[in-house]
Amino acid sequence: MVRLLSDFQDRSDGVAVIDAVGDTTWGELNERSNRLIDVLRRAGVQPGDRVALLAGNRREIEEVYVACASAGWLAVPINWHFAPDEIAYVLDDSGSRAFIVDGELEAVAIQALALTPDAAPLCRLIMSPTPTPEFASYEEVLGAANPAEPDDQMLGGVMFYTSGTTGRPKGVKNTAFALGAPPEIMKLSAGAMASVGIPSPGLTLLCGPQYHSAQWAFSFLPLIAGTSVLMQRKFIPEETLELIDDYGVTNVHLVPTQFVRLLRVNPDAQDAFHGDALQLVLHGAAPCAPSVKRAMIDWFGPKISEYYGATEGGVVTIISSHEWIDKPGSVGKAMPIVELKIVADDGSEAARGSEGVIHVRNLLGTDFEYLNEPGKTAEAHPEPGFFTLGDIGFIDDDGYLFLSDRKIDMIISGGVNIYPAEIEAILIGHPAVLDAAVFGVPNEEFGEEVRAAVQLTPNTRYTPALDRDLKGLVRAKMAAYKVPKNIDVVAEMPRSDAGKLLKRELRAPFWEGTGRKI
Repeated sequence: MVRLLSDFQDRSDGVAVIDAVGDTTWGELNERSNRLIDVLRRAGVQPGDRVALLAGNRREIEEVYVACASAGWLAVPINWHFAPDEIAYVLDDSGSRAFIVDGELEAVAIQALALTPDAAPLCRLIMSPTPTPEFASYEEVLGAANPAEPDDQMLGGVMFYTSGTTGRPKGVKNTAFALGAPPEIMKLSAGAMASVGIPSPGLTLLCGPQYHSAQWAFSFLPLIAGTSVLMQRKFIPEETLELIDDYGVTNVHLVPTQFVRLLRVNPDAQDAFHGDALQLVLHGAAPCAPSVKRAMIDWFGPKISEYYGATEGGVVTIISSHEWIDKPGSVGKAMPIVELKIVADDGSEAARGSEGVIHVRNLLGTDFEYLNEPGKTAEAHPEPGFFTLGDIGFIDDDGYLFLSDRKIDMIISGGVNIYPAEIEAILIGHPAVLDAAVFGVPNEEFGEEVRAAVQLTPNTRYTPALDRDLKGLVRAKMAAYKVPKNIDVVAEMPRSDAGKLLKRELRAPFWEGTGRKI
């Protein structure tokens, strides 16, 4: 077996992955991953190259991750909600040498390739039994490839793209994926999943998109530690409950929006759910309303653990249900390999209980950089060894971290990070718009939703037609979830004497009475 999966040699007939097609054994996962390595190597993909992946939850994505982790490549998962222009940017910026696409996403992939004629990946595969003019058939080429364990195995990994504060998404290169290191190094990260309570062996339910770093970390890493994965193509609350019971799921990762939707299923479905095998529900990616979390704990029991983390730095803190009941609103204590500190405006370390910017250091020495963005990498590292994403919070006397605000200009809707700058740039590009501001406002289901304010050019009147034009302009260039739900007109944007946009003045009225700022 490929070295990453060598621990499962004695259970090669056991089930590793379950998806809509059926069961994939450990032996089949190994063989298909070996074949993919052979295909990509023959196509000229070299160690250190990137392999772009545009796909929903299906077994092939795990094969891509195993292959990349074993052959020294970085998988680049692309958000399948992205518009063609956004996909094209990631292909170009990452310099991906291969592009593997879900058959259901062929149309948007073709549109993206048309926008990158000079950066088109040299190997293009579609998850389909037959080829198309633009793509070779994934199944066809795998069937003709060498199934033997490949030579020269070396550590690869994954490079996620996270939305940028000033426009385009940024590729996050983690130093944990050191080119040339043995692939077994990734097993150390996989073993760390036990520290957050994920059982091995067990069964993970993947019911969120694996292009999200948390969904990858809490499904693929447990997989290579021996925890099988059950893939749900799309989150449907009633189906999720049935899958947990029918398959004996032991652990699942959810975001607060999924909590809200589960709590809304009909009473009969709630009463029928027992979750006897379920040991752990991890949640994060966005703030969770205390009332929602209490309702989930009352229903599921004390199986719910919340974490605070980021694509850039992994899991930073964690808190169990029992701890959270004693410390409501906290996101927990630092993981054993993490050092946390709160930094005041003057650069000094803040006292316990005092708010400041959260700084994080990984005690194992792993770090990150933004691909092709040395300036932004430097901004995220305000002092040697530490990084910050601009979140504001405090640590209480018992060492528990509480989040209170975000210093950076970011919206989190349904667990997805949205940076307003790229939306503002599109709105300002319309001839009727003189200035624009995009910000987050409360939404019961998604946590936040996107709202915009525009200052129009002189003598321009805001009409339903202009409203449609502005929203359509954003929709044509960006993922649908980034389109403002509402657009307000202001006579003049609030700005400081120095010309800085005072976006908090636009946000504040919508957050009054909510008891929170994020």
